[in-house]
Amino acid sequence: MYKFWYITTASLLLGSSLLFPKIMTVADNNTPNPQIVTSPEAKNFDLLVPFNATTAPNITKIIKVRFTTTEGDLEINVYPEAAPNASKRFIDLINIGFYNYTPIFRVVRTPRPFVAQFGINWREGMNELRTRNFNDDPSLFRLNRGTLAFAKAGPNINSTQVFINYDNNDFLRDQNFTAFAVVTKGMDIADKFKSVGDPGSGLNQNMLWMNGEAYLRSLSAPNKPTMIESAQVIEGDEK
Repeated sequence: MYKFWYITTASLLLGSSLLFPKIMTVADNNTPNPQIVTSPEAKNFDLLVPFNATTAPNITKIIKVRFTTTEGDLEINVYPEAAPNASKRFIDLINIGFYNYTPIFRVVRTPRPFVAQFGINWREGMNELRTRNFNDDPSLFRLNRGTLAFAKAGPNINSTQVFINYDNNDFLRDQNFTAFAVVTKGMDIADKFKSVGDPGSGLNQNMLWMNGEAYLRSLSAPNKPTMIESAQVIEGDEK
């Protein structure tokens, strides 16, 4: 049975429709770590905006990744210095192909733009990663439009599920959701991701984890989600 956090920020009029189901996670310890690129053009905080410039780490290292989806491509900058635990897990999962051929199963746009969420892979060798949790990083950077954070059900329960913020969601900092990456190209593509299933929670996560292939086949065409076809490191990976 999944646990849920109910985000009930009255000022946003979102109520109990904003659910972050228990998410699960990560990569094999033998996965090679990427060689981090130090970008000569990287500025102090690059594309991230700190909550407090005096306490946020200097951002000089970037790992660039590309997600190819059925709507088009996204390019994403991952910042290891901003959130080391989250960044490492995300790159580890990309390197083992965890996100390949998986759905963007939760897209929430009403009553206002919120998130697009992905990170369920039911296949052999991948399903068990959902229970490999990693510890939270401090939430040091604003959860602005285009930033990525791991979804979770409570403190230190991060694993495989990630969301892209459609709008500023700084209120999530109260629960220590942590921005670790930013969409640098293709946010217009992300805006086209299909909203399917329940308006607040998306497709049925239990059914995806149990047998996503059969579940997705059972959906009618209008209810089939945008799919991630591949995810790969495009700069900063070990050759």
